[in-house]
Amino acid sequence: MANDHDKFSVESMTEQNAINLDELVKKYDTESRFRSLAGWQEKVASAVAILLSAYLFVANYFGNVPSTQLRSAALGLSTFLVFMLYPASGKASKTKGAGPVDVLLALISSASILYLFVNYNAIATRGGFGTTTDQVVGAVAMILLLEAGRRIVGKELSIMAIVFMLYAYLGPHLPSFLAHRGYPITRLIDHMYISSEGIFGIPLGVAATYIFLFILFGSFLQETGLGEMFTNLAIALAGGSPGGPAKVAVVASGLLGMINGSAAANVVTTGTFTIPLMKSVGYKPHFAGAVEAVASTGGQIMPPVMGAAAFIMAEFLNIPYGKVMLAAAIPAFLYYLAVFVMVHLEARRLGLQGLPRDRLPDVWKILRERGHLLVPIVLLMYMLIRGYTPIYAANYSIFALIAVSFLRRETRITWKGFLKALEGAARGSLSVTIACGVVGFVVGVISLTGLGLMAANYIITLAGGVLFFTLVLTMVASIILGMGLPTSACYIVTATVAVPALVKMGVAPIAAHLFALYFGCLSAITPPVALAAYAGAGIAGANPSKVGWTATRLGIAGFLIPFIFVYSPVLLLENATVLQVLWSVLTASVGVVSLGASVIGFMYDNLNKIQRLILFATALLLIDPGLLTDSVGIGLLLVIYLWQRRKKARSVAASV
Repeated sequence: MANDHDKFSVESMTEQNAINLDELVKKYDTESRFRSLAGWQEKVASAVAILLSAYLFVANYFGNVPSTQLRSAALGLSTFLVFMLYPASGKASKTKGAGPVDVLLALISSASILYLFVNYNAIATRGGFGTTTDQVVGAVAMILLLEAGRRIVGKELSIMAIVFMLYAYLGPHLPSFLAHRGYPITRLIDHMYISSEGIFGIPLGVAATYIFLFILFGSFLQETGLGEMFTNLAIALAGGSPGGPAKVAVVASGLLGMINGSAAANVVTTGTFTIPLMKSVGYKPHFAGAVEAVASTGGQIMPPVMGAAAFIMAEFLNIPYGKVMLAAAIPAFLYYLAVFVMVHLEARRLGLQGLPRDRLPDVWKILRERGHLLVPIVLLMYMLIRGYTPIYAANYSIFALIAVSFLRRETRITWKGFLKALEGAARGSLSVTIACGVVGFVVGVISLTGLGLMAANYIITLAGGVLFFTLVLTMVASIILGMGLPTSACYIVTATVAVPALVKMGVAPIAAHLFALYFGCLSAITPPVALAAYAGAGIAGANPSKVGWTATRLGIAGFLIPFIFVYSPVLLLENATVLQVLWSVLTASVGVVSLGASVIGFMYDNLNKIQRLILFATALLLIDPGLLTDSVGIGLLLVIYLWQRRKKARSVAASV
């Protein structure tokens, strides 16, 4: 019997891997390209980060701070941290400390944004029209916000914001199909800086409330060691089955994805031990990297915490977040079921085994030591489903987490750990806060010029009024935008430009918004810019392009399911009875199994091309709810099943 030191676990696998995680994650995740601070700079940055988290937590708990003040405080302190932590050039990330110019920019940017916080009462009485001083300060704030966005998010989002601003300014000089009356610089500054429809609009408001609180919740979870528990639990439950390490990657990455908003960062976090484990039992390097990328990407569509975009979606739709969470549950389940089936069938096809049983962690020991940490997550889900606001649910889940952490010494949050969690939450929220601020330029221009309605009409015209073609155009736009933008920014742009076209054509609003969200997320595994896949390739030592295309194959359910729930919203629990939902889940699950077999080329035995095509058609028919499609799909599946069983019986007889 192996002792505890011989067992597979997070700690043992991390020690066995000499991969430079910092360099890898910085290569594929812009948010991770920060520099190290020392001395007074480190102390000041830590103090500001803790202040930011403490202020937002208290302000959200009591709920008596005007929205503009709350948003300006969040953005002002965030820009200070960005200029202190992120160099002008990614190559300078190895340098120690911020230079005098960056320190000055940090002070000016935060002061120009906090100007709104300090002068809120006076500015609120001006009816959205600023004084000369307001506009000068606003211009400085806008320019430095764009630079902060370039540093932490990437140049693409800032360039897009500038293009939209130029569109608003140059209206009369544009081609006729884009022309509008145009707006002077002063009007643009007033709209973007002083009003609540620009920088300080809904996206930033969501970032400073719901998103921040869930990031804080995740930061406290990490401090208690829940991430390690998730992974060890996945190893204990799935590691011993055929191809077990790949199933561990699917389960662990899905669970960790709930508390980690970046697909690439999630790949590095879990992939450093799951990918070597997959390779050790016989999976090819490119397949191992692709499995981790697909599983990590799904974390952003996995309830209860679906990443920043889902909270913004709830605000755009003006519905409780719990409804978004419930609507996304079945599609997320089908996504992960498809990946799970594919890694299982690949293991069966290759004849792979799982990890040795005597070297798996003890599941009961894991639950005894850290199982109490699941209580706050269950509480969070319960409160969201019951209709409590995300702010209320997150606040009380944080209180519950801190309380239950004291039940065991190894999970206890100390005072030092408490401050570390506050600082970690502030740093973890910088990217989404800045992105939501910068995307406010885009949203502001659309609201000012009416571009959204114009774009919707053009999209419908371009698609010839056919819904399917409109969906394809939206899919392509979401994937392209997602290649250069964070998921939240990609979703916001698509939701304001393309989604109105879908709604205008009769698509249920929640289905249209989830459609855009899915493809914004899936850009992380879609070549040529598949950052999550390339991060997996870096760990696996495989060809990035090969990993990217393999990830696209493994994630194919994610590309198909959005089309299905647009045409049949029953998968989103829209206008459906309990019986309809149960039947749809059952048939869609069988369809996903068929899809997995078609992609891998194996069921009970190897499949030929005709069988794979039939199974692919079967999958489409079964995933799409409906009596006719289900009947035909089940019939086709039965044909393949009997075909495979007969072939298997013949091969067994021949071997005897």
